[in-house]
Amino acid sequence: MTRDTLDRKINELLEEVVVLGGMVETATINSVRSLNSRNLEDSRKVYESDGPINDKRFELEERTITIIATQQPMARDLRILTSILEVITEMERMGDYAKGIGRINLNIGAESKLTVPEELLEMAEIGVSMLHQALQAFVKADEKKARAIPKIDDKVDFLFNKVLRMLLDDMAKTVKSVDEYNHLLWAAHNLERLADRVTNICERTIYIVTGHLQELDVSDDELFSSN
Repeated sequence: MTRDTLDRKINELLEEVVVLGGMVETATINSVRSLNSRNLEDSRKVYESDGPINDKRFELEERTITIIATQQPMARDLRILTSILEVITEMERMGDYAKGIGRINLNIGAESKLTVPEELLEMAEIGVSMLHQALQAFVKADEKKARAIPKIDDKVDFLFNKVLRMLLDDMAKTVKSVDEYNHLLWAAHNLERLADRVTNICERTIYIVTGHLQELDVSDDELFSSN
């Protein structure tokens, strides 16, 4: 395989990684919107969309492994290809979170009068935005952007803790709806985990550029420094 051919195949893979990301983004937003509107049919569609997401992940995994096995790429090319394997795995798990939220709505049912906190909807929007930005940084090998995106996760954590307090307070007041409140807590947990996995994608972008694997630990000192 010539240099141009290898570059083309890697670029094709990266384009398909973005396609997979779009599938996950759509599933995530639709799962939360369906939960908010109590639309069970849309939740079933989200639940069923997990199959195509898994299929896409496995297709990309097979293509990537074939290139690694047959071309024996070195240095940066190998870092890109092994990182693609990690990133598509992260996104497949994000798809599982969306599927889980779809299942939650089906379990709660259309007759429930439970109100979905606005903060939970905001968590989904921020998480999806983070994922979109992270994939753009990954494709472009933008280290600076990859380092900046995880800091947004602080907002998601803030919203998650707010939702947690709100739901626990409501559970204490309304014993009959404890199971439904637990379902909403799991939905919020899924969105919080999605944002955490975006950070893992950012770490892979930095690895491609620098050749070093490192955990992006956004400490309080960094978050609230005056710099």
